[in-house]
Amino acid sequence: MQNLAIVDLGSNSVRMAVNELHDDGTYREVNRIKADSRLSEGMGPEKILQPKAMDRTIAALKSFRPYYEQLPHLIVRGIATAAVRQARNRDEFLKRVAAATNIELEVLSGDQEAYYDYLGAVNRLKIKDCLLLDTGGASCELVHVKDGRDANLISVPFGAVNLSEQFRLDDRVTAVDLFSAQVFLRERLQDIWWLNDAKHLPLVLLGGANRTLARMNRQQQKILHVENIHGYRLTTGQVMKTFERLLRVPLRERKRISGLETERADIIIGGMLPLVTLLQMLDSDRVIFSESGVREGIISEYLSQR
Repeated sequence: MQNLAIVDLGSNSVRMAVNELHDDGTYREVNRIKADSRLSEGMGPEKILQPKAMDRTIAALKSFRPYYEQLPHLIVRGIATAAVRQARNRDEFLKRVAAATNIELEVLSGDQEAYYDYLGAVNRLKIKDCLLLDTGGASCELVHVKDGRDANLISVPFGAVNLSEQFRLDDRVTAVDLFSAQVFLRERLQDIWWLNDAKHLPLVLLGGANRTLARMNRQQQKILHVENIHGYRLTTGQVMKTFERLLRVPLRERKRISGLETERADIIIGGMLPLVTLLQMLDSDRVIFSESGVREGIISEYLSQR
């Protein structure tokens, strides 16, 4: 048996998951921790990681070490996604992380991130045809799954944090700002030619903003085990109703909505906007949530190679 610790440095949060890998090819998650560090905050069009955001993220990474460093037969794999991938000062940041934590972060390309999402989600959900959407803080990954295979995939450089900052979607949202954000998204999504092949398919959802959408609806429906969202479904109408509810209230009221984490309330509208836009463009009638994504995809690849 081996212990595999995956440290996943996202644009809005840092996650660590420890899995026991068994000799028969199965695995079991034994620990999972999350810290909100918002690494992509304030990057702006210059794509510069800001000092405070880097400090917060490194502090979170250091806080994870006691949870895995004493485990026997340990492998640690650190990955970084959109914020680090896009940053002009990423080399400086990666050196600081290595010096502080002894973790050599692997910066995933957008295509790698999308492919690992596909491996992690489709293997667990057993769905043959869908469009997979992973909405992160600084990017969205899209995968057209056809007959269970990844027919096409792409990573686009907008997500919950940078959309919220660019179009002022954090507090009371004006009609002008919402319209500008929707035009921006439609123009960029329409450039992805193969999205036409995904019309009328269900959307499989990953990422923090999408998990929050699931939690809010499960709370509202008074479903037990609010965090247990794997395989949970919503109609497009339910998604739109939730989005409208968020748009109607300012930030201070949004923070009180059950199921919505306080520290995510200022980016939830920006985080839901790619989903809302895709549902309209593709005329999809439902969404399905996946708890499995990049980390589970990495585990699947590691086990198959071993």
